Amino acid sequence: QVQLVESGGGLVQPGGSLRLSCAASGISFSMYDIYWYRQAPGKRRELVATITTGADTNYLNSVKGRFTISRDNDKNTTFLQMNNLKPEDTAVYYCNADRIVSVLPLRRLEYWGQGTQVTVSS
Repeated sequence: QVQLVESGGGLVQPGGSLRLSCAASGISFSMYDIYWYRQAPGKRRELVATITTGADTNYLNSVKGRFTISRDNDKNTTFLQMNNLKPEDTAVYYCNADRIVSVLPLRRLEYWGQGTQVTVSS
């Protein structure tokens, strides 16, 4: 059974930091690209950060310089270090593992965690 379990969310004051974790089980973690998404109330889910199997990273413009995504393949875990948090970072954060198994025909495996709430407020 595949599971992605996020943790590390909570309430933090503006300017504070949180470190989110996403522990995977039931998959060959190193073969998956990992994505962190977030969804604020009344808004669409947006992609925050990406780390590929080759450890290439990419970030939403509004979090560049503040958030850092990383992975530990030995522990089947990905992390999202969030510094200098702002009220607009308030959202439920989800991790996603994605792997393209074949191109023709296109076949992909995709799994989601349950989400962890991050609230930035004074």
